[in-house]
Amino acid sequence: MTAGEGLLPVADRARVRLAVLRLVRADGRAFTGALLLNALAAGAGLVGPWLVGRIVDDVRGGQGAGAVDRLAPWILVCALAQLLLARWARLVGYRFGERTLARVREEYVERVLALPASVVERAGTGDLTARGTADVATIGTTLRDIGPELLVNTVQALFVLVAVFALDPLLGAFGLLGLTPIWVALRWYLRRARDGYLAEGAATSQVAEIVASTAAGARTVEAFGLRERRVAASRDALEQSRRTRFYTLFLRTVFFPAVEVTYTVPVVGVLLLGGWLHQRGTVGVGAVVAAALYLRQFTEPLDQILMRVEQLQSSSASFARVEGLAQAPRQDTTRPARARAKVTGTPARTPRAEAAAGSLVPAGNRIDVRGVRYAYEHGGEVLRGVDLTVRPGERLAVVGPSGAGKTTLSRLLAGIDRPGTGTVTVGGVPVAELEPELLRREVVLVTQEHHVFLGTVRDNLLIAEPEATDADLWAALAAVGADDWVRDLPDGLDTRLGAGGRSTDGSQTQQLALARVVLADPHTLILDEATALLDPTTARHTERALAAVLEGRTVIAIAHRLHTAHDADRVAVMENGRLTELGTHEDLVTADGAYAALWRTWQGDADPRTTA
Repeated sequence: MTAGEGLLPVADRARVRLAVLRLVRADGRAFTGALLLNALAAGAGLVGPWLVGRIVDDVRGGQGAGAVDRLAPWILVCALAQLLLARWARLVGYRFGERTLARVREEYVERVLALPASVVERAGTGDLTARGTADVATIGTTLRDIGPELLVNTVQALFVLVAVFALDPLLGAFGLLGLTPIWVALRWYLRRARDGYLAEGAATSQVAEIVASTAAGARTVEAFGLRERRVAASRDALEQSRRTRFYTLFLRTVFFPAVEVTYTVPVVGVLLLGGWLHQRGTVGVGAVVAAALYLRQFTEPLDQILMRVEQLQSSSASFARVEGLAQAPRQDTTRPARARAKVTGTPARTPRAEAAAGSLVPAGNRIDVRGVRYAYEHGGEVLRGVDLTVRPGERLAVVGPSGAGKTTLSRLLAGIDRPGTGTVTVGGVPVAELEPELLRREVVLVTQEHHVFLGTVRDNLLIAEPEATDADLWAALAAVGADDWVRDLPDGLDTRLGAGGRSTDGSQTQQLALARVVLADPHTLILDEATALLDPTTARHTERALAAVLEGRTVIAIAHRLHTAHDADRVAVMENGRLTELGTHEDLVTADGAYAALWRTWQGDADPRTTA
């Protein structure tokens, strides 16, 4: 397994071969059928040159035109049989290719969905985008077109060589010797091609990542005057992509001319050797003619094979990148016991039963943070010995200046990242060791990032709970203050959103995300600036509605607006990666420390004690 810095893994040759064998076994009947039909087609194609040689020998033996009239129709019959068998073989091969491509795509989607969020964030969207588009498309072309053609031509080439050896072993050996330059050129090419195409794929991913990140952050780029810097980064990525593409082009420009020149060597060599052997009475003219025709016929499938080998290097590199996702860290996407019970009607196992089955099940909802330290790659320490206990049903606000470590703490609490040292547990179980789907049902992190999926309002909500009724959906919308504008839509819950449908503004998109959280019904909800895009009135209404809906559940709010802290049961103040203050709003204001200063600034320099 290899991978560039920050990128997802790439499968090595051994893993690629195993993956190919697995895909072949998955549809072994079709593959075997295509192989058998190709063999029959190749066998039918061998009859023609042999009959031509027979005709030459019979005419030289004095049989005259009768030999031609007797054998020529069989040449036509064999050519027609080869055509029909080859078309049938291609049909079976194309079906095998389409079914296999469907499996590759399904596996890719399953593996992408199983990637932990932290892995995706480190890799960047560009790498995933390139693998899911360009690489999968290259694999599709191989399976649909290149694979069946390569199978046909490989079988034909092998049968032709066997036929030449069957006519005369010496002629066959000499013809095979004439192919040595092709073998040398092929070895030279294959030693360099895979690495070249892998580098080309990585460069394509980098271009996609630069374009995607620049487009997503266009406003920031403009606001901070980063245009020239982003243009320079784009040019560097494009230059690297150009160099890798020119390298693979260089490989092709050396390989193919060498092969084209070599094609004539076996035919000329067999004719010269055959003429000399005929003069010595070792072989007949018909055998020499048939051998020359076979070798001339051999150049067509060989040319196609070499063309496909070049394309296979590109698709092999693409398949290695797609198959590499199987080696990335994964999370179990099975539904938890209570969700399975809701769908299947089977009784959910108790925590004790789950524990007996080997699963990690929290014994309660209390969250404990003990001695946690954390540092990002290539960066300094973000959290420096944080200790915190979040009681079940508590509403805790985490406040502090930018860069204090609030968001990092929220990611550790949600199990997205693991602490460098120390522990983060829920019910006594390390959060990061819980089954991911169980964790998402128990603890949910909602950030400023939100998304409207293509489909109806109902589709966007059912993602969180597929078994929810319309009444459940309306209740969730009402909880976040979104029911009014959804009722005003032309088709209500059935109104299509996104491209080709109704667009939503930032606050509406965020309300839909929060409604999904309500439907998921976790016992702990972490809000990391989750209401940042809502206007203050709507944000306050949404937070109060969530508090009412989640009464008795734990809410941890990474607060940007301090009115959130005012409403919380307790406030935790983060400064420089440390927890410096912890208490109620009133207690911290009275203490006149860091929180009181923040509150004073928020209230416009008023006396914090008079505005509490």
